[in-house]
Amino acid sequence: MPPRSHPTARQERLGAELRKMRERAGMTAREAGELLGTGPIQISHIEAGRIGVSEERLRRLASHYRCADAELVDALVSMATERGRGWWEAYRGVLSSRSLDLAELEHRARRLCSLEIVHVPGILQTEDYIRAIHTYASPQPTADYLEAVVGFRLQRGQALVGKPANHFSAVIHEAALRIRVGDRKVAREQLAFLLDVAEGPTAMVRVIPFDVDGFAGSGYSMLYAEGPVADLDTVHLDAAHGSVFLHAEAQLDAYRGLFEKAADLALSPADSRKMISRIARDL
Repeated sequence: MPPRSHPTARQERLGAELRKMRERAGMTAREAGELLGTGPIQISHIEAGRIGVSEERLRRLASHYRCADAELVDALVSMATERGRGWWEAYRGVLSSRSLDLAELEHRARRLCSLEIVHVPGILQTEDYIRAIHTYASPQPTADYLEAVVGFRLQRGQALVGKPANHFSAVIHEAALRIRVGDRKVAREQLAFLLDVAEGPTAMVRVIPFDVDGFAGSGYSMLYAEGPVADLDTVHLDAAHGSVFLHAEAQLDAYRGLFEKAADLALSPADSRKMISRIARDL
């Protein structure tokens, strides 16, 4: 089978973890290739996510890399042996591959933590709110593309269905609740939906008010996705040039700390619900 031209972020992550494991062991790609009866090019393809790796080969590599973390190895085996197509695959070729990667990240995460400053988290956006955001884009999206984006983002919200409340924790700045992405009607419906979510069992929503002291993180928005083990956590950032996925240990530590600082400044869930209701009444 020829190498993949465009591996997914999850396939790339599996390869990156195997590369980190090899480098910690002080082994070269050539030495790893000899272990599998192949060459360094094959190892490079595996570590770039361009080709898959069987459970037997993965466990053999982990053993020779002297990886004693059995939970990590088991999690990597699960990634390597996944079968079936997720719902997001129906949008491949229509939306960007990074959009699909984000949906898969949300779908497979053990827990999600979102920090948003100017927008409601994508997974909690209403249909008209999504339309207003994308209609503002330049150049204007085509009608077909806009319908695909709306359907896709609404489907992402289904990742919360049936999950416990602590699966998704959203810290949202008051600015995001007051900025009128659309008109008053759109804003009211979005706040009403957010309040329904906050009062239900699917998510914990907390608000950072304008008048809180000590919040200097106004330039940050992020999604922190916890993997099956801490080594497989991922940070997703939205940037002007597209989505960015981070998973270096120092990056994870930095963004985990950032979210914890923001959460410490946020109102309690009950007081946050009161604030959302108050802002909705002001519209």
